[in-house]
Amino acid sequence: MFKKLILLLIVIAPMSMFAQDKIAYINANEIFSKMPELKDVETKLAAKSETIKKNAAAIEAEYTKKVEEFQKDTTNLTESVLLDRQTQLDGLRDRYQNFIQTSQAEFEKEQQTLITPIQQKMRQAIKDVGDENNYSYILDAATLLHIGSHATDASKMVKTKLGITD
Repeated sequence: MFKKLILLLIVIAPMSMFAQDKIAYINANEIFSKMPELKDVETKLAAKSETIKKNAAAIEAEYTKKVEEFQKDTTNLTESVLLDRQTQLDGLRDRYQNFIQTSQAEFEKEQQTLITPIQQKMRQAIKDVGDENNYSYILDAATLLHIGSHATDASKMVKTKLGITD
């Protein structure tokens, strides 16, 4: 009898502790996409992208101009002049490829620099809502396969904490 009672306590105790946990969920992507700071980030990134495109177009135009220039006057050229022209074209092509790679890395770094504080602000708002409402867990609805009726949708509370109205 005593063994059955101990076994029953061992099985029921963890279940009763879990039953006391309050669980909430949010739609993190929706909340993030509605954060007011995101518009400023998008504007800054669009401007940087446009600058990169303009600079890349200038290098492309320079390359095209050199190719046309070199194709016009190919008569009576020595092999060393042709080799020099090919070297110039190769240099421009390499410069273009290097510019694109460097620009992409700069863009990604800028994007991360601008988005990180917004992500941190959202995480803090989620934590604050969890603490204020005694939630043991706040989960992202996008990763859940099932949301039971006992779970609370905390999206509205997080949006309010972030100043998002809809």
